[in-house]
Amino acid sequence: ATHAKAIPLVHVSTDYVFDGSSSGAYTPDAPIGPTSVYGASKAAGEMAVRTANPRHAIVRTAWVVSPHRGNFVKTMLRLAGERETLAVVDDQRGCPTSAADLAAGLAQIALRLAEDPEAPTGTFHYVNAGVTTWHGFARAIVAGNARRGGREIPVSGIPTSAYPTPARRPANSELSTQSLTAAYGFMPRPWSEALDDILDRLVGPAHRQT
Repeated sequence: ATHAKAIPLVHVSTDYVFDGSSSGAYTPDAPIGPTSVYGASKAAGEMAVRTANPRHAIVRTAWVVSPHRGNFVKTMLRLAGERETLAVVDDQRGCPTSAADLAAGLAQIALRLAEDPEAPTGTFHYVNAGVTTWHGFARAIVAGNARRGGREIPVSGIPTSAYPTPARRPANSELSTQSLTAAYGFMPRPWSEALDDILDRLVGPAHRQT
């Protein structure tokens, strides 16, 4: 329908289209290989977009967090208030991504596509800059919470095998945003800066060191 009406289409996809076996960051043109039903369904959605409308931007993202609804940041804050220690997976790595930053990026892409017939199309990645593990991310959340008056508790690392999930997560979810920068000219900020904004919203500003 969008193609028939000459309307460009922006479609959001996920790191789950990859199998996670790569040793480096995935580029948008890297071979996909989903290992879960969820990942396979997202890969099928990408193919449907490519087939239906040539003027599209498929934007893959990962590890999305926000001050709103349920997500990893809010879960870690809750558990830090309830438990004496935390154990978090340390053999999966990726790029934590602010939902607000992602939304702003999607809006810029959509507006450019709508206004410029020559705007770049294809598949891109949008994640905040920097790579960590779930364990590293959890430690940053707990430390940021402590700077805002919360409890600072030990966070230990555990293997994925000790924490099975319904959909198998890729061991490597690192996504390269270089082609997005080349095509649209903006660079996502570091995930640590985005996390501070989220914690400011959820907990309050960090206390000044004296």
